[in-house]
Amino acid sequence: MAEMREPIESGCPDPWQYMHPVMRKNFGMWKYHEHPRPGVLLHVAYSGDKIWTVKAGTQRILDVFTLRKLCDIGDEFADGYVHFTIRSNIEYLVSDEAKVQPLIDALEGAGFVVGGTQNSVAMISHTQGWLHCDIPGTDASGVVKSMMDELIDEFRNATMPNRVHITTSCCQINCGGQGDIAINIQHTKPPKINHDLVANVCERPSVVARCPVAAIRPAMVNGKPSLEVDERKCICCGACYPPCPPMQINDAEHSKLAIWVGGNHSNARGKPTFQKLVAAGIPNNPPRWPEATAIVKRILKAYKEGAKDWERINEWIERIGWPRFFEEVELPFTKYHIDTWRGARASFNSSSYIRF
Repeated sequence: MAEMREPIESGCPDPWQYMHPVMRKNFGMWKYHEHPRPGVLLHVAYSGDKIWTVKAGTQRILDVFTLRKLCDIGDEFADGYVHFTIRSNIEYLVSDEAKVQPLIDALEGAGFVVGGTQNSVAMISHTQGWLHCDIPGTDASGVVKSMMDELIDEFRNATMPNRVHITTSCCQINCGGQGDIAINIQHTKPPKINHDLVANVCERPSVVARCPVAAIRPAMVNGKPSLEVDERKCICCGACYPPCPPMQINDAEHSKLAIWVGGNHSNARGKPTFQKLVAAGIPNNPPRWPEATAIVKRILKAYKEGAKDWERINEWIERIGWPRFFEEVELPFTKYHIDTWRGARASFNSSSYIRF
């Protein structure tokens, strides 16, 4: 077993101090693992040692009371060792099989759902714009809550062809992440400028420099220094809003949701793939976002029924082709789905035929 290193001023904390003793003893020496049931993993070491991992979903934005409850469950029903996944799920580690079922019962009795392993819809990862971002276009955590209420059985069970990662983000500048399915916000109108406040609030050169398409320039409005937007150039990205809040980009009617599919970081069977737009102009309709949720459910239903075992969503689409994908999920194909971004010449559809 490796010795605990001396603490340093910066960097990640030493992981060994938080690791279950069975994991420390058998680090890097695992023979195989099994999946006894959704939410539970069994790892067997060459030494014969076994360790069970029980995974439960959380609400991601965790308050101290929930954290204390989760830790109390770990102290009472597990071995006291936990860790959080990148999607803020909690995993308990136990070396005694007899503790597995009581731990599951305790978690579910406290309102936490056990699952999220193997071929399930993993807990949706999301940004937390309303909490700490300067440019949120929507409440991504609210979208997650409404969707997971509808998809919780897909988290609790492992009946998908392969793992499904879904992401949501408050905008497409700071946090538009990759995912099998991604739900992002899109602003569709240029910002509305409060010219009376610009001179007092904004550092105008910084705002001009922030625009990625040079659509903003200084101007004098009503005798005051201000800014103006060339709407022919503006791409409605919202990058001007953080350094200049009087350039309001959020709009209850014109800020819309968009759904992208096929993003995959993995290179297990092929190269990583970028996600592609399949639906836009979806109403940003809190508190339940029914329109976006309905589209995601249609995509998952078609994928579940049509994909082969172990195909990820991008592999399924590549096999059946984009025209059939749009038919299967009952979405319209429009001119806006054609890749016309001139910066990506390798994928630019420059012929008279649309290639998929």
